[in-house]
Amino acid sequence: MPPLQDTTTTLDPKLRERKIIFTSVIGIIGNVVLTVFKLIVGLLANSIAVILDAVNSLTDAFSSIITIIGTKLSNRRPNREHPYGYGRLEYITSMAIAVMILYAGIASLVESVKKIIWPETLSYSALTIIVIVASVLIKIAMGIYFKHAGNATNSSPLIASGKDNMFDAVLSAGTLLSAILSLVCNLNIDGFIGACISLFIVKSGFDILRDSVDSVIGRRIDTDYAHQLEAYIDSFEGVHGVYDLSIDTYGPNERVGSAHIEVDDDMRASQIHELTRKITIAVYQKFDCFMTIGIYAQNAKGEFAGMKETLRKIVLDHPEVVQVHGFYVDAETKTCYFDLVIDFDHDAKKTSNEIITEMKHHYPSFSFATVLDHDISG
Repeated sequence: MPPLQDTTTTLDPKLRERKIIFTSVIGIIGNVVLTVFKLIVGLLANSIAVILDAVNSLTDAFSSIITIIGTKLSNRRPNREHPYGYGRLEYITSMAIAVMILYAGIASLVESVKKIIWPETLSYSALTIIVIVASVLIKIAMGIYFKHAGNATNSSPLIASGKDNMFDAVLSAGTLLSAILSLVCNLNIDGFIGACISLFIVKSGFDILRDSVDSVIGRRIDTDYAHQLEAYIDSFEGVHGVYDLSIDTYGPNERVGSAHIEVDDDMRASQIHELTRKITIAVYQKFDCFMTIGIYAQNAKGEFAGMKETLRKIVLDHPEVVQVHGFYVDAETKTCYFDLVIDFDHDAKKTSNEIITEMKHHYPSFSFATVLDHDISG
């Protein structure tokens, strides 16, 4: 068995929870302070851009509260109804944050359009400029801090909040530009700046919502992770190929997967048991993933090598076939088994039937049994 090296970056669940909650509390305090100052300045300056900036900071504080609640709920112990735990609640938390961002962006856009149609006199001051500059710097710092903490804890809500804070810095920078132009050039573009910023906020909300929905639906396995995992399993003595890798995530720190390995057809059950158990334990230690290992028998004697080569040549004429594996021939029943992985953009059943028809033309006395797999880890 290959030497094990613990490469997982998963934090202890309790430590992870404390770090997420601590980061969120910092976010709540910072955004509440910003909300109060920007709201006062916005009302004094009669600036819709500054007032909307304040409202957006308040929604960020609520986002952090939602993150804390979601983290607490997602760390509940598995039970009979939810045997994989509640980790996916963090994706729901990100969706809630995205909805709040979208609401803030759309509301800001409506108010900004009103200010474009019915502009009002602005009264910016030096204090306004100072507060807005401070807001930009604080938001940039919070964005970097949240993103770093989110990556360190693999927390999608914190990463989403980090992105939101960076967009808020852009929003405040736009407000700063509006204030400077008003003071220096007596030019009122408050509504236009607010509208542009609102569109950025809406886009940010849609992006976060899309990523969260993708996580709930189930997205393709990270290619680098899949290739590293396949290469590691394939490195075990006795394994002649790794196929059908599938990984499901039940929250950021809960992975459950399966894969088929190809072994010699004369391996004893005790040898297969020992091999698959070694792989399962090693993969969990190295990749933090619970794996179920299935078996494909390989024709060790090679008497059907010609049939396998014929299949390979036929498949080459079908570029939509991503992979063929699991080839095995039962000599007694004259049944040939193999799996096909066909591109999602093509009719898998049609391609399979065409390949079987061609194989029957070459080997009329054999029957063919195929399984259509999905390309989920390429």
